[in-house]
Amino acid sequence: MSGQASFDIHELLTNPVFLSLVFSWFSAQFIKTLISLLTGKIHSISELFNSLIWRTGGMPSSHSALVVSLATSVGYRNGFNSDIFLLALAFAMVTVRDALGVRRSTGIQAHAINEIGEKLALKNLLDFSRIKEVHGHKPFEVIMGCFLGLCIGVAFSAL
Repeated sequence: MSGQASFDIHELLTNPVFLSLVFSWFSAQFIKTLISLLTGKIHSISELFNSLIWRTGGMPSSHSALVVSLATSVGYRNGFNSDIFLLALAFAMVTVRDALGVRRSTGIQAHAINEIGEKLALKNLLDFSRIKEVHGHKPFEVIMGCFLGLCIGVAFSAL
């Protein structure tokens, strides 16, 4: 295939940037699941798998870990003055801000709406169905996710 870029799965699976992304996300989800297990918040195998794969919110932030790992790995490999690092850094900043602000705020608002709706439904004033409460992050959860992502990004880039 001359003139065309070919896709090599082996190159992808051995790329330090890709490995740091996968490992940082999985590590954060694993830590989050372990904390939930130790604090008695997981009561079934399905809750365990849901926490390990899909759960949002909690300690540490897997979103923050992933994007900081990305920025760190890209910066390490391409230079911290490169355009691609600046793109990864901007992406990380937007994602971290979203984890701290927007997602957390909407989760708090959804919780308040659910409480009000349930009270009105009990008084037969409203036919109410609960809305999904998206869990954002507390600042410490995001900081720990960023720290985890930084460490993993450095480790995969340096090794």
